[in-house]
Amino acid sequence: MERLCISARMGSTLMFAALFLLAGSKYGRDTSKPGARWIGSWAASQQLVEPGHALEAEDLRDATLRQIVHLSLGGAEIRLRLSNRFGATPLHVTAVHVARPIARSSDKIVPASDKALTFSGLADVTIPAHADYLSDPVSFPVNALSDVAITLHIDVPPDEQTGHPGSRATSYLAHRNLTSAAELSGAKAVDHWYFIAGIDVTAPPEARAVVVLGDSITDGHGATTNGNDRWTDVLAQRLQTSPTTRNIAVLNQGIGGNRLLTDGLGPNALARFDHDVIAQPGVRYLIVLEGINDIGMLTRSGEVPRAAHDALVRRIIAAYEQVIARAHAHDIKVIGATIMPFVGSNYYHPGSGSESDRQSVNEWIRAGGHFGAIIDLDKITRDPAHPERLLPAFDSGDHLHPSPAGYAAMAQAVPLSLFAPSAQPVPKIAITFDDPPADGPSPPGETRKEVISKIIAALREANLPPTYGFVNGLRIKEQPTDAAVLRVRHAAGNPLGNPGWSHMNLNQHSLEDFKQDVARDEPVLAQVMKDEDWHWSRYPFLAEGDTPEKRAGFRTFLGERGYKIAAFSMSFGNYLWNEPYARCKTKR
Repeated sequence: MERLCISARMGSTLMFAALFLLAGSKYGRDTSKPGARWIGSWAASQQLVEPGHALEAEDLRDATLRQIVHLSLGGAEIRLRLSNRFGATPLHVTAVHVARPIARSSDKIVPASDKALTFSGLADVTIPAHADYLSDPVSFPVNALSDVAITLHIDVPPDEQTGHPGSRATSYLAHRNLTSAAELSGAKAVDHWYFIAGIDVTAPPEARAVVVLGDSITDGHGATTNGNDRWTDVLAQRLQTSPTTRNIAVLNQGIGGNRLLTDGLGPNALARFDHDVIAQPGVRYLIVLEGINDIGMLTRSGEVPRAAHDALVRRIIAAYEQVIARAHAHDIKVIGATIMPFVGSNYYHPGSGSESDRQSVNEWIRAGGHFGAIIDLDKITRDPAHPERLLPAFDSGDHLHPSPAGYAAMAQAVPLSLFAPSAQPVPKIAITFDDPPADGPSPPGETRKEVISKIIAALREANLPPTYGFVNGLRIKEQPTDAAVLRVRHAAGNPLGNPGWSHMNLNQHSLEDFKQDVARDEPVLAQVMKDEDWHWSRYPFLAEGDTPEKRAGFRTFLGERGYKIAAFSMSFGNYLWNEPYARCKTKR
């Protein structure tokens, strides 16, 4: 295990606390639960809803919209992502509630579960044009593979509707603000989602997400409405069956008709990559199943010269390379899926040229050295007797999209070992504090106990693990009341270690004096730590002894007493700021 140890001289300034508050915010770990972080549990790719799937303007005037989504991962808190990404004007949402639905295909909710969401503390939110918007976190415990009803009220219909037409789930529309209503009597039913882009949950530190980037096959064309039997749903179910993968979420980022290279029903895959992959909380894996629409559209209206086929194959492969490079820049493992058969499709009428293109692309995918792993969905779903066609048992009937049985077979073909924790060493940072309980002047009007309480709160807010404090017992003798600082530290789960009683420099003292200084500090540690292990030692001033005999002698001494040495790689001397900080605070 590679470890970077950072040591801070423990002072009274609150600048150190502020540093950790900023660090926690930077990495998005803004949950109040220690050790937890945000992970995407459900997501839907956004697009400008085309006229055939858009609601009438009057449908969205003073309208309540209740929409049911299916989570992949559970958690104690959730937050919702709304979207006005394709709106040219701001979208005003007057209220948003979440609740547990009675059933997937019902507008009824469990009334006791209903909770209102807020946005920066307010019940309503105005989402700028072309923007997404996160709600405040709310305590709303949910299980993996459970459903959530999202109910929102819109007062004025927007000119453009952002949404996800291929929901494979029924939404319910009624008028007036009925966001907390137990049911929406007489509601209009539509099988599309509008203005909702994701739900994140708080999850353990080891939790992570896999994004599946794709077209209508990933979106679930041919799946059962309200059945949650897309291949990504079945994959999420499988992940929950193994202790090593049950903290992995699956985010379906498929759009019907989507292509790698050209906009269609939604932006092309490269254009939406940052939103739909990079921005997803906790993403560590990406499965790419795209390209069939690029190949099919080339000859949909008629055959083209061979040179056009060759150029398309080169562009598809180049697009894959872009996806891989952009994902790797964010430490995301990319898994390639081969393009499935589609001869016989009435939509594309693929001929020998298109089939040759598909084979060329799949050959590149299978060749290795490009994707981090391969899922050969072509091999799984093709008819052995007619490999250019889907196996009849897996065909939804249009010879392009799988049936629910086909989707299940696709999910079963994904080795769960692809998502096993990495065997590579994971760098970790150990943070320690030197010289508690005090070092330097205190800010006027604040006690040492108040200062350490604020620092501990900042560490918790940043979701950091326990931090060791290396205690000089002399400080307690000089200021007996400061012993309370050590008790506060320990009560918060932060252990203590031994740098010696008086912060003695081994290079400037004899080995025997230094041993006695370390031994003198032990009763202080034992009194606070009780039966817990406090046998960590640190060299004050990084002085390990000015002679080989001193260095060897002290290490032997530490070994005999059961100590481990806490070296450090970086020193943060914020104690140097204490005096000017206190002086400036006094002068206001």
